[in-house]
Amino acid sequence: MVCLVSRSGRELQRYNNMGFRQVVGCIPYRYKEDVNGNMRNELEVLVVSSQKCQKLMFPKGGWELDESVEEAACRESLEEAGVVGIVEAQLGEWRFISKRHGTYYEGHMLPLFVKEQLDLWPEKHVRRRLWMSVGEAKEVCQHWWMKEALDILVDRLIPSQQQMEDIADLSDSN
Repeated sequence: MVCLVSRSGRELQRYNNMGFRQVVGCIPYRYKEDVNGNMRNELEVLVVSSQKCQKLMFPKGGWELDESVEEAACRESLEEAGVVGIVEAQLGEWRFISKRHGTYYEGHMLPLFVKEQLDLWPEKHVRRRLWMSVGEAKEVCQHWWMKEALDILVDRLIPSQQQMEDIADLSDSN
């Protein structure tokens, strides 16, 4: 059962020991499928529009006292993007100042391997969601720290040329 209402208010909001508001973001991702439904090695990520304007970013929001960082990532992905899946190991932690409010934040980013995309979700009527390539996402994402997290995710998921050569060498020697 999915809750179709977003959490609101900041009564349970977490702050770090320096007074920075803690937020959690998530990079929902999947691999493209070919015409036969077979997974290809081409990564796609899901971005959402801001509630207040059409700027694009990854789902993110306040980390609350009654949830783990993984639970917050799942909740934000469900509320803002209407996707559920498997949360993976944290990509990192960033500190930044909100341009809009001039306040300090501590942002945590986690990947979410998407298993299901819902037709109805809490913020369906106030946000757009778009699947796109990593390159496209890096161009449109409004936050530098989210772009850095995306680079870390790509490095984690896509083997480098050297790793591919090492794998080929191991295969050839067997």
